[in-house]
Amino acid sequence: MTTSGRKRKLASSAGEGPSGGDDPPGEGGPDEAVAFIAETVVGLRKLAERHSLDVLHHLLGMVQLEAEERLRLRSKRKLS
Repeated sequence: MTTSGRKRKLASSAGEGPSGGDDPPGEGGPDEAVAFIAETVVGLRKLAERHSLDVLHHLLGMVQLEAEERLRLRSKRKLS
């Protein structure tokens, strides 16, 4: 966190927006974001548990479930 009062801007590229998710691989679309979050949150959750950060551990578990559910639903749509 910063205390300088500056707000962080999210990086965005021209033409990017809420597309609904059919972005080609390698372009950083929503599907890649969810996959990255699902992979990353596992380590963060273990870290929170190791340091007895119970609320963070619980919240990260919810994030993990949501990310995995979105991945599951996405792969289900691709199959049909």
